[in-house]
Amino acid sequence: MSSKEDVLGIDISKAKFDVALLKGEHKIKSKVFANTPLGFAELQEWLNSQAVSNLHACMEATSIYGNALARFLVAAGHKVSIVNPSRPKAFGRSELSRTKTDRADAKVIARFCAALHPAAWTPPAVEVEQLQALVHRLDCLTAMQQQEQNRLETVDSILVDAISTHIDFLKAQIAETKQLIRKHFDQHPHLKAQRDLLTSIPGIAETTATAILVEIRDVSTFDSAAQLAAFAGLTPQEFSSGSSVRGKPRLSKIGNSRLRKALFMPAIVARRYNPLILAFCDRLLAKGKSKMAVVGAAMHKLLRQVFGVLKSQKPFDPNFLPISP
Repeated sequence: MSSKEDVLGIDISKAKFDVALLKGEHKIKSKVFANTPLGFAELQEWLNSQAVSNLHACMEATSIYGNALARFLVAAGHKVSIVNPSRPKAFGRSELSRTKTDRADAKVIARFCAALHPAAWTPPAVEVEQLQALVHRLDCLTAMQQQEQNRLETVDSILVDAISTHIDFLKAQIAETKQLIRKHFDQHPHLKAQRDLLTSIPGIAETTATAILVEIRDVSTFDSAAQLAAFAGLTPQEFSSGSSVRGKPRLSKIGNSRLRKALFMPAIVARRYNPLILAFCDRLLAKGKSKMAVVGAAMHKLLRQVFGVLKSQKPFDPNFLPISP
């Protein structure tokens, strides 16, 4: 961070967001705004009143609540970073911070940003955000249908008709949303081309390919397959202390849970039909690795293949060496 760069830590929620402004060595200034367009405008007015010109704003990746604010700040000419929540949390622990309030969290994010200078965020294309909204809507509808289906098995008979009617409604909404997703791909050939590249990988069908696309958004933001694996929380985490306390390595799971979920079943399928992953898993099983450890490793390997086809813009080729380690 240059001496002239001011830092804004943002702790955001559905209805409001807390900010902490750090200007050089001065005391942090805090304020709260509504998470609305009017609140965004009031934030900019406040920043102007504080004589802020070269701003680096930082917020955590918290679902969709921060998307509109992040876009507003970028459009206003500010540098914005959106980081994995685990990073400021770990930074706060290193400071021995014990206060847990929205205001305190914003201050931790500001100090984290000033100390570690996270990379700038680039807004995804509008059509990618729209596709993500459709896919997340489909996920919600599918979950609601399953919940109602489960209730139908145990509910009192007086509620059967009402729940059955709701299930029928949800089925219609699911079908309509799937149609909207298909139409969206037809309207954006470049997205369809990316999806087709992913479905060239044995084990990945259209539904999974779509889910992967909306979570990765733009593969160019990742310099390596290792970075993408870390983003998904598919990197191994080891536990050891001296020579007396040791734990088996396991996936860190500090990352995008939706992306991990999207890869779970395809990894199991890939163990049978993807030649590279089949051979890889056989080697791990021969070494005595547990079945779940092998599935996790297969998810990691599959994501590396995703990175390879998207970066190279070429369909899956079992004889093609990975782009990066």
